[in-house]
Amino acid sequence: MALDEIDKKILRLLQEDAHYTLKDIANKINLSLTPVHDRVKRLEKDGIIEKYVTLLDKKKLGNNLTVYCQVTLVKQTYDTSEGFNQSILNLPEVVECNYVSGNFDYMLKIIIPDMESYHHFHQKKLSVLPEVSLINTVFVISEVKSTTVLPI
Repeated sequence: MALDEIDKKILRLLQEDAHYTLKDIANKINLSLTPVHDRVKRLEKDGIIEKYVTLLDKKKLGNNLTVYCQVTLVKQTYDTSEGFNQSILNLPEVVECNYVSGNFDYMLKIIIPDMESYHHFHQKKLSVLPEVSLINTVFVISEVKSTTVLPI
């Protein structure tokens, strides 16, 4: 779907703050309320706007450790991948899971309170999955950039 400049302005504003009212958006882009409403509804209907969420401060919630795990499966078959995928969906510590190309099969992003919690997660939840052959772990020392804003 082709987006015009007005659609892009609306999307940029909503990515900046999903609490903006339609009136706020209309004022910021110098458009009347009805066309802004119609455009937002169309963007929602077309799936460009998937949902509205609240972003939380992970450190204020006690999740001070970000970990990336490179996971290699025991074999690279559809059934093995599907079994792993289903298991990962049930692990709330895993906030991202991507099937990737390269020297390993999956890249996981894990948000967890501390090293002890990660050790427990690794030993009791991740490494025990029957599809997992190898896990290489990388610990984030300092987060330079983290955003949910997509370039438009």
